[in-house]
Amino acid sequence: MIYFGMIGLGIGLALGLAALAGGAGIGRAVAAAMEGTARQPEAAGTIRTTLIIGAALIEALTIYALVIGILLMGKIPAPGEALEVIKALSH
Repeated sequence: MIYFGMIGLGIGLALGLAALAGGAGIGRAVAAAMEGTARQPEAAGTIRTTLIIGAALIEALTIYALVIGILLMGKIPAPGEALEVIKALSH
């Protein structure tokens, strides 16, 4: 039964860390883009395009973590099934 608890804990930690890392990555990318635009205003269009592509890739990694979390949630049994397993193990 500890296996099911570990799956639940892993889902929560993975999604939290993915969101934290994604937010930090996008924050650093935006900060660098703002600095680059301040240094060379004429390159703002190119910098913006590169920033949007990079942010999309970072968000894709976060969405992959969400999809994996949803798939793992399907591995956790319903409460009734879990109680049956516990009863069978206790006999």
